[in-house]
Amino acid sequence: MLRKEFIKLLTLTAAGQWLSLQNAFAKNWLDPFQSNTDVRYVKAGEQQYDLLRQGFNKRIQKFPSVIAVCANVTGVQQAVKLAKRLNIPVSIQSGGHCMEGFSVSQGGMMISLKQMNQIEWIDKDTIRVGPACTLSALYNELLPRQKYLPGGSCAGVAIGGLTMGGGYGLMSRKFGLTCDSLLSVNMVDGMGNLLDSKSDPELLWACKGGNNGNFGVVTSLTFRVHAAPKFLRQYKFRSFQVNTERANKLMQTWFKYSEKLPNECFSAFVLNRKTVYILLTQTGPDHPATKRFIQEIKKQSDKQTQTSAQPLAQALRNYYGRTEPLYFKNASAGLYQGYADVSNVIDRVMENVSDSAGLIFQINTMGGKIKDVDAEKSAAFPHRRFDYFSELQAYWDQPTQAKSRLQSFQKIQQLINDGKQRPQYRNYPDIEFAQPLVQYYGDSLPRLKKIKQRLDPENLFRFEQGLA
Repeated sequence: MLRKEFIKLLTLTAAGQWLSLQNAFAKNWLDPFQSNTDVRYVKAGEQQYDLLRQGFNKRIQKFPSVIAVCANVTGVQQAVKLAKRLNIPVSIQSGGHCMEGFSVSQGGMMISLKQMNQIEWIDKDTIRVGPACTLSALYNELLPRQKYLPGGSCAGVAIGGLTMGGGYGLMSRKFGLTCDSLLSVNMVDGMGNLLDSKSDPELLWACKGGNNGNFGVVTSLTFRVHAAPKFLRQYKFRSFQVNTERANKLMQTWFKYSEKLPNECFSAFVLNRKTVYILLTQTGPDHPATKRFIQEIKKQSDKQTQTSAQPLAQALRNYYGRTEPLYFKNASAGLYQGYADVSNVIDRVMENVSDSAGLIFQINTMGGKIKDVDAEKSAAFPHRRFDYFSELQAYWDQPTQAKSRLQSFQKIQQLINDGKQRPQYRNYPDIEFAQPLVQYYGDSLPRLKKIKQRLDPENLFRFEQGLA
């Protein structure tokens, strides 16, 4: 009996080991998403999945089949090659601030670059950064050295997504778009190859305002940095309980005098319900056109406030905004050369904004260094001829408010477009645009499509409003 039990025990032990090996083999065979030190795969139900997939916009709820959290270039290559082998669509998230959530792939693979956020000094005027480096981290590094890279003002926005669509901010009129300071990129293409734009000028051109995740995963960006302005001064003008007629007159005055502002100035016209808010920032010395702007806007405004000249690092923090996810929709509402481009619809737009809770219509100054002829030749960004960029915004606190806000938003967008396919800024997309690729990329679109065919021939990187 002892001998029989011993043989039985050996048999059961061997069977158990064989079953364990079979299970391990089956797991690796059936589940290809095996994590390692270069890339960690996270699926629904696993720890951090919901945190990783949720971007800045709580309105957007998408669920990737898998999230590839890449620690380095090798991890990106592994993830891309695996997605290619499995034939699943790939989206790319650097900061998660895409306003329509294109950085999250519904049912596909989302490549998360959040760990790739390094900043490296090449020399005193050149830096190499990871795509997930946020603007606040970047400014914290640059400004103590009296250096600056033109970018936006939202603290949590990552440099990768900002640059690929152009990159617009408070000092673009002085320094150009973010992409205009881009010297080179490294990118993993749709085949998993690591490319260097130093040997591929077309890649660099495309990444200056025309990539947006269309061709591959940018793993590092090298920029020329500029001498930072020493200070920033801010002026705010407010007019309360305005009717449409008064708001329109304020806008005409703003257009008239903002077009003459020096490149060191930025200005915005903002209509929030029945309040008109005009912002002016200044990083240079006083200029006759600046003084005239202040005088004329002050005449028509109810209240004016201004700050003293603040050190740039301190002043920029006033524009960092909230960092936690919000319910909102924010989209480009057309690029203009002047008041005439909106004069036939602006009264109806203002009436609807005034009657709609939570909605804001804003126009910002462009022009200046953005119009640089050399930059136009070297970058895919197609909208340099315009002096103004407008945006429409809607905010709410509860999911139940979404339907009414979005209906009002879309009604106003239709009024603004007025049946035309106005040029639009790709970093502020709207899922409702009728011909988005034409509107975002303009004359650069045919060239971008050829680059797409070369770098991602199987259309691995595919998402709403992506190049195909």
